[in-house]
Amino acid sequence: MKNQQSQRGFTLLELLIVMVIAGVMLGVVSFNALPNSRQRLENDAKRLALLFQLARDEAILRNMPVSFDSDQFGYRFMVREDRVWTPLKDDMLRERSFELSPLELGIDPPQNQAGVHIVFGREPVDKPFVLTLKVPDASIKVMADGVGHYSVE
Repeated sequence: MKNQQSQRGFTLLELLIVMVIAGVMLGVVSFNALPNSRQRLENDAKRLALLFQLARDEAILRNMPVSFDSDQFGYRFMVREDRVWTPLKDDMLRERSFELSPLELGIDPPQNQAGVHIVFGREPVDKPFVLTLKVPDASIKVMADGVGHYSVE
């Protein structure tokens, strides 16, 4: 007589449980990989802080005022040559769009014009300001101390 050995394999229930666990893990990983609006707004604010530093340095090096002009959809940097503001031709300081748009922009001290206009002068000391970026469920601030330090809160 043959020795009967029981064959061992996975049951359908065991396979289903493994599939459910794998699906839940994949869902958690993909959910965490997608940035939420707060993270996207923070990315824009950090990028702006670095670009403000670069624009300030550019104004000092060129010995010409450089401005940051923005609306709810995007921003650009301009340079003042011969009393006329023209777009700055620089790969880093090129025109860009916000990751989340439209967004609400606010600046302190307040300005009496549409959008935001910040001028970086030729001198190493500028006026301090706070730029606030807002979307319906998040808000973040870019703060300038006037001597070249920019922080995000």
